Amino acid sequence: MKIFKFGGASVSSADAIRNAASIIELFPDQKVIVISAMGNTTNELEDLVKSFFKRGNRTEAIYEKIKEYHAGIIAGLDLTDEDLVLVEQLFNDLKKRLQGIPSLNFDYEYDQLICYGELISTAIISAYLNKRGMTNRWIDIRQSLRTDETHREAVVDWKWSGMLINNSFNFQEADLYVTQGFIGSTNTNQTTTLGREGSDFTAAILGNLLNAESVTIWKNVPGVLNADPVDFDDTVKLEELSYKEAIELAYSGAKVIHPKTIKPLRNKRIPLLVRPFDAPDQAGTMIHDVDYQLDLVPVFILKKSQALVTISPSDFSFIGIDQLSEVFSLFRARRIKVNLIQQSAIDLSLCIDEPEIGLESLIVELRKTFEVRYNTGLILATIRFYNDDALCKMKAKRQLFLEQRSRRTARLVLK
Repeated sequence: MKIFKFGGASVSSADAIRNAASIIELFPDQKVIVISAMGNTTNELEDLVKSFFKRGNRTEAIYEKIKEYHAGIIAGLDLTDEDLVLVEQLFNDLKKRLQGIPSLNFDYEYDQLICYGELISTAIISAYLNKRGMTNRWIDIRQSLRTDETHREAVVDWKWSGMLINNSFNFQEADLYVTQGFIGSTNTNQTTTLGREGSDFTAAILGNLLNAESVTIWKNVPGVLNADPVDFDDTVKLEELSYKEAIELAYSGAKVIHPKTIKPLRNKRIPLLVRPFDAPDQAGTMIHDVDYQLDLVPVFILKKSQALVTISPSDFSFIGIDQLSEVFSLFRARRIKVNLIQQSAIDLSLCIDEPEIGLESLIVELRKTFEVRYNTGLILATIRFYNDDALCKMKAKRQLFLEQRSRRTARLVLK
């Protein structure tokens, strides 16, 4: 049994969906297909959430834009109203939610609305596969993947999820299942999400709990590259990676794999394949157990929308464990991710994901105890297997705020 994951780009149009179906046909094994929202739907839904939460006047227009986009794909697939009963129901459910009054919890409202991208996407693709003669069963993963109540970054309840997933995906009623990535639910059936781009993680969870032979992520790149082709012209494909290298790259911000994907697969030694959906005959990159030293070219990762916050005790005292505890408790309470830490005698510098809202209030809170300096709109650049040429290339024409080096990794905060 195999797990296939198709991201938004691989199902962004009728032609792309037909291509995905052709890939699925190439592999007659029992399969679970994990699918993301189509194209840029998640971004559109995020705009919808913000408008709904603020009771803005764009809510209906954004909803209609999303519905129109999917209607175009449906028309290209020649699906009938009879094929689309579930899709119509989902759009009606979304519209009904938008007619209600939002709670005061933005993260909660985010999860309740953003999930429709994956639900509608999988409902359309499941209907198309059935029409094409590829009999499948559509599963609402929220009924099986249980989490805690941490909205937008939910923690998986592995015990309950294991029992429910093995019951739902039992391969007695079908050999092909279609389900959603990214979403789950609490024990009280409140929708949660696993973190942005979390569909990879869903595929890994299913791979682990169903003891899959392999997990394959179908992407719009030849495999795992040594840099994002959006930012670099001269990229090189990495033929293989160890689990350790993959998790280092993912943690540093490599977009090709969600950071939480590797652990569930490594724990059961399940290989992860990253393959191109426009050339399914190519092997892509294999991530697996490696017991020898890999000889890799420098790997460049850019993590954008970063802020650098530097704090100093107002009384000129040293940065000690008490100050560290106070600062990190504050960041934890605000669910702010710290990506790099550098400490001197009286300075503590933290590179963080710049929050959508709340950075100013964080600075105000810190200034009650510390002197604070900060910069926004920065890039955290990570170079794995760095050399002097790689460092010069990264620093060229950029302002350097902070630099760290270890044996294999250099990290730079730049603008």
